[in-house]
Amino acid sequence: MKGPLFYSKILLFGEYGIIKDSKGLSIPYNFFKGALKTDDNLSEEAKKSNSSLDRFAQYLEQLSIKNPDLVVFDIELLKKDVAEGMYFDSSIPQGYGVGSSGALVAAIYDKYAFDKITVLENLTREKLLTLKTVFGKMESFFHGKSSGLDPLNSYLSLPILINSKDNIESTSIPSQNAEGKGAVFLLDSGIVGETAPMVQIFMEQMKEKGFRKMLKDQFIKHTDACVEDFVSGNMSSLFGNLKQLSHVVLDNFKPMIPVEFHKLWKHGIDTNEYYLKLCGSGGGGYILGFTEDFEKAEKSLKGHKLEVVYNF
Repeated sequence: MKGPLFYSKILLFGEYGIIKDSKGLSIPYNFFKGALKTDDNLSEEAKKSNSSLDRFAQYLEQLSIKNPDLVVFDIELLKKDVAEGMYFDSSIPQGYGVGSSGALVAAIYDKYAFDKITVLENLTREKLLTLKTVFGKMESFFHGKSSGLDPLNSYLSLPILINSKDNIESTSIPSQNAEGKGAVFLLDSGIVGETAPMVQIFMEQMKEKGFRKMLKDQFIKHTDACVEDFVSGNMSSLFGNLKQLSHVVLDNFKPMIPVEFHKLWKHGIDTNEYYLKLCGSGGGGYILGFTEDFEKAEKSLKGHKLEVVYNF
């Protein structure tokens, strides 16, 4: 058995902000992917995945009982498949902010949900919100609280524009220019990040009035502007807003940036060669970079692993 492929995602803008109703923009990233597979002879990695799926099946059984109006799964079939050695075969790195659990959730929903909403339907706002709610409840099995956006992106394989918590839509983004000098890229920190502790730090900071004010007046303001610029293809304005956003993150989200990257982060702002921002919750994994001249950024970040996501 080889299930359909589900891709990783990148939240270009909106990390942390979307918890407090900022705009956000999430795009599929086809470089990493995963699929459900069954095998008699499981590797250690596949065994781990299989036993995690076993626990997930029990969790989904409870979810079906508690929320029958929202979603019901074919638990019998899921348990049977897990007993026969099903696992999630994935190239998506865990703890890197590119949606490893999101792709798994999308794959399970696709295969086992009764009356599922499909990509082929007319995706009204109501249907998108229902999917997001279902996915949020499913994914919270993996890291406490989930917005449901990662699985939604993986399931639909479309860019998702978040206008606010209750207002999301699939969107189109300007098509890539393969010849362009500018790029969005991933910078590998070489450290695995944990989502839950980072979100915990953020929630603690939110108790401070000054932090809440900064989030609203600066972080969300620049995030929203970046989303609007990117979707409309206004690159010159985008880089002005990115510089501000990168600065705000360096000043106020230091615990989420691995210490050895503080200097590099500041260097980008000082030289305008590139601007860095968090990719997901931070704390490790990938850092997201934007540059108007990728060759220049590459020289500046020599010795670090960079992965181009989007050219313009």
